[in-house]
Amino acid sequence: MDTTDSSRAADDRSATGSHAPPSGLLDLLGVAAVVLNAEGQVVLWSPKAEELFGHSAAEALGQYAARLIVHEEHRDELVRLFTRVMETGRNWAGVFPVRHKDGSTRLVEFRNMRLLDDLGGSYALGLAADRAAVERVELDAALAIRLVSQSPVGLAILDSDLRYRAVNPALERITGQSAAERLGRTAGEILTYLDTGPEARLRRVLETGESVVDRDIVCRPPGDPDHDHAWSVSYYRLEDSGGRVLGLAYSVIDVTERYRAATEAAEARHRLAMIARASASVGTTLDLETTARELADVVVPDLADVASVDVLDRALDGRTVAHEGRLCFRTLAVSAAHDGEAVRAAHPPGGLVTYDSDRLVSRCVRTRRPVLLSRTTRRDLDLITRDESAAALLAAAGVHSYLVVPLPARGEVLGALALARTRNAAPFDEDDVFLASELAARAAVCIDNARGYQAQRHAALTLQRSLLPQLPTRLPGLEVACRYQPAGAMSEIGGDWYDAIPLRGDKTALVVGDVMGSGLNAAATMGQLRSAARAFAELDLAPDEALYHLDHLIEGSDQAITTCLYCVCDPHRGECRMCLAGHLPPVLLRAGRPARLLDLPAGVPLGVGGVPFEAATVDFRPGDQLVLYTDGLVETRDEAIDARLDTLLDALAATRGHDPELTCERILETLRPPGGEDDVALLIARARPLLPPDPGSTAQPPGGDGPAGRLVDNRHHERPGERRRGPAGQA
Repeated sequence: MDTTDSSRAADDRSATGSHAPPSGLLDLLGVAAVVLNAEGQVVLWSPKAEELFGHSAAEALGQYAARLIVHEEHRDELVRLFTRVMETGRNWAGVFPVRHKDGSTRLVEFRNMRLLDDLGGSYALGLAADRAAVERVELDAALAIRLVSQSPVGLAILDSDLRYRAVNPALERITGQSAAERLGRTAGEILTYLDTGPEARLRRVLETGESVVDRDIVCRPPGDPDHDHAWSVSYYRLEDSGGRVLGLAYSVIDVTERYRAATEAAEARHRLAMIARASASVGTTLDLETTARELADVVVPDLADVASVDVLDRALDGRTVAHEGRLCFRTLAVSAAHDGEAVRAAHPPGGLVTYDSDRLVSRCVRTRRPVLLSRTTRRDLDLITRDESAAALLAAAGVHSYLVVPLPARGEVLGALALARTRNAAPFDEDDVFLASELAARAAVCIDNARGYQAQRHAALTLQRSLLPQLPTRLPGLEVACRYQPAGAMSEIGGDWYDAIPLRGDKTALVVGDVMGSGLNAAATMGQLRSAARAFAELDLAPDEALYHLDHLIEGSDQAITTCLYCVCDPHRGECRMCLAGHLPPVLLRAGRPARLLDLPAGVPLGVGGVPFEAATVDFRPGDQLVLYTDGLVETRDEAIDARLDTLLDALAATRGHDPELTCERILETLRPPGGEDDVALLIARARPLLPPDPGSTAQPPGGDGPAGRLVDNRHHERPGERRRGPAGQA
C-alpha cells in the first residue's frame, strides 16, 4: 500500500506556509464554480464546471446561464431564483435540473450567493455538484457515523500527537471512561491502567504504518477495577485519499466472557489435575507426618501460599471431639511458597497448640463445615491465630484471604486444613472451598489409615519390646551386647528377636531369629518361639535338637515360617556349637585375622518340617568375637546381598578392638539405612577368660553337682532313645 508518513505531512505544511494540505473532500464532490454578472451572463467558468455541464470556458463565457444550462421550461424559475438572490442578498441552496451539453438532464445541487466588488458591482457565485455524487458522500458519511456510533466494537481516533479526537459509545461502555474524560488528552494520560503503557506501540504504528491486529490484553479498567477484563485490540494508521497521515485509530473488542469461560475451563482442568495429583501423592505411606506433609505440599503454591495440617490430639488417641471449650491440636505439617512471617506464625510441626473455642479452626472442627474469609481484616487475624503475636506476624506477611476446611474420615473429624494467601492476589472463593474440601476429604482417609496403623504399630512395638529379654549382667566367659531396631515408621513391626540364655556348666545359648511377616501376629509368634527356645535350652539340648523341636512345634500350624540361628558357647572347651535354620551365617572375628562368614550348613526355615538340621562346631577362644544378626541388617532393595555382606565384614574389621557395645553402635550406623523397611536384631558376643570362682561363693566348680549345675558335654549329649527322635537319629 502506498503510504505517506508523518514526515511527509510536515513537509507539506512547510511548503504551504501555515495552511494545512487539502483534505480531498471537494475532489470527491467535484464542486464546480460559476460566476454571473448582474445580467446573468457567465463571467467565470471553472474546470469542474466544464466537467459538470459539458461546456468549455470558451463556450460558456459571455453566455446567459439560463439559456446555456437550463431547459426552456425551467428558465423562468431559474431567473426568478437569480433575481431574488441578487436583490435580497440571501443565499439559495437546492437541487435544480440542468441541461448537459449532450442534451441530457441532470440534477445538480447548488449553493448560490451574491458577491460585491470594490466598485459596488454585483455578481452571483454558484457552487454546484452532481446530486448523485453529493448523495453518495452523504450516504458514506451517514453510514460511517452510524457504524461508529452503533458498533459494538469500541473505536477511538487519535491525531498525530496521539490525542483523542473521537470515541464511540461502545468504547465508553467497555472501558468505563466517558468521551469527555478522553477528548483532548493523550493516550499515555488515559491508558494508565494497562500493565505496559501502549504509547510506544501506538507511536510505532503511526510512524511505520504497520498495523497491529488482534492483540490480546488482560486488564482491570476504571469501570471495574476489581475484576479482570480481556480485550482484543487492533491499532492502524489513518490516511486521507492522498496518503496524508491524519492520525491513528484503534478498535477494542470485549472478549471478557470468552476469556472467563476459557479461564474457568482451565481452572477446572487444573482442579482435576490437583485432585489426580493428590490421589497419587497423598497417602503413599502409612506414616502420619508424611501423609500430612504430602497434603500440605499438594496445595502449595497452586491453591494457597501457606498451608497447615492440624490434627486433634484427642483424635490421635481415638477419643471424640469435645463439644465445648478449648481444643488441642498437633501440627503435623506446614508448607509455604515463601519463607517469612506467615511461616513463623504457624505452629512448628510436631508440637501441640491450643485454640480457644471462638477461633475459626475450632468452629470448623466442631461444625464440620468450612470457614471462608475472602477478605480478612485485622480482627479476623485475631480469630485465625492462637494469640496476638501470631496475628501480628500474619498481618506483616500480608495475609488477605483465609480458608479452613475439616478433615472428615469415617464419621468423625480428625482436624483441619488451614490455607492462607499472601502474594496470590486473588481471594479464596467457593470453587476453592470445594477443591480444598475434596482434597481434605481424600487426605483425611489416608491420615485416618495412618493413625490406625500407627496405633497398631505402637501396640506391636510395645509387645515386641516387652518380649525381648533383659540380658544378664554377667555371663561366664562372654561379653555380650545386643540391639533391636524396629522397622521405619513406614513399615510394620516384624518378628525379629535375640536371646542370651545362661546354661549349666558356664555355657551360654545365643539365639537370633526372624519370624516372617509383620505386625501383632509376628510379634506374638516371636514371643512363643523365644519362650520355647528358652525352655529347650533349659533342657540342655544340642543346637540341632533344639531347632528340631522348635520346627516340630510350629509345623502344621498357622504360625509363620521362621529363620533362626542357635548356638551354644562353652568357655571351658573354647568352642561354639551352632546350627542354622535357613538363617544368614554368623561372622567370626579373630585377632590378627580378617572377619569372615562361617561356612555352615544353611538348613531350612522352621515350619517347613521333615528336613533334618545339621550342627557344626567352631573354636571360640578369648578375644574372638561372634556376630549374629537378622536379614534386616544386610538386605536392601538397591544392593546385592553379597555386596552388603562385604560391607558388614569391612565395618567389623574397622571396629576391631572395640567393646561389643560400641561395635553394635558402629555397625548399625554403617549398615542400617534411615527408615529401614525391616526389623534388625543384632547380637555380638566376645569370648573372654573365665574368672576364678569367688572364695566366698557356695557354687561348685564346673562339672560339680552343686547349685551352679553340672558341666555337660554337648558334643556327647545322647540320652537313650532321644538321639533317634532327633534329626540325626534318622541315620
